[in-house]
Amino acid sequence: MTARLPASALDHLVFAAADLELGRAELERRLGVPLEPGGEHLRYGTHNALLGLGEAYLEVLAVNPAAPAPPFPRWFELDTPQMRSRLAAGPQLIHWVCQVPYLDAALRLSTEAQGEAVRLSRGQSRWQLSVPPDGSLPLGGVLPSLIEWESLSPTARLPERGVRLMRLHLSTPDPARLHAALETLGFSGTALDITAGPPRIEATLRTPNGEVRL
Repeated sequence: MTARLPASALDHLVFAAADLELGRAELERRLGVPLEPGGEHLRYGTHNALLGLGEAYLEVLAVNPAAPAPPFPRWFELDTPQMRSRLAAGPQLIHWVCQVPYLDAALRLSTEAQGEAVRLSRGQSRWQLSVPPDGSLPLGGVLPSLIEWESLSPTARLPERGVRLMRLHLSTPDPARLHAALETLGFSGTALDITAGPPRIEATLRTPNGEVRL
């Protein structure tokens, strides 16, 4: 019998942009609500803005032009020509992150290579995140990165804006492989559509502007 972890759940969505303010403005326009300031990730030279989704949140992430470049690849493929080309065409949803109770155990049991546990902090927030050494996105972004919070998640302090995730839409060349990986991680709590095709992630949100698909 395949070992399974205790239930894991969606922590946040990663919406990337070539420029943070442009990405923030695009989301605020589409969703009809303001985002909150996030902060800087000194290790990776990025910064963000945040929006609460109830029990999860949405992050707008971009390279911080005022920060020194790290001596290793940035997370979420932000240094790759392919990602730069994607974001030059406009901000977009590129990935999702699941919260797990024990990150080390999750990485040992995962059926996929998801990198190593990296300990990070920003202000009062402390967490560990799975990051491949080359900065790649697991299964092209459709398999979530894994996070273990050592402090309160941002969801505890973000104001209520009336936005909720209704469904995640995941396209992958091998749906059975993705299903198996999520089952091993004990993932639950979010409605998923998993279909065959090139790697792609989209989200349907309920917002003050109506239903919006990112």
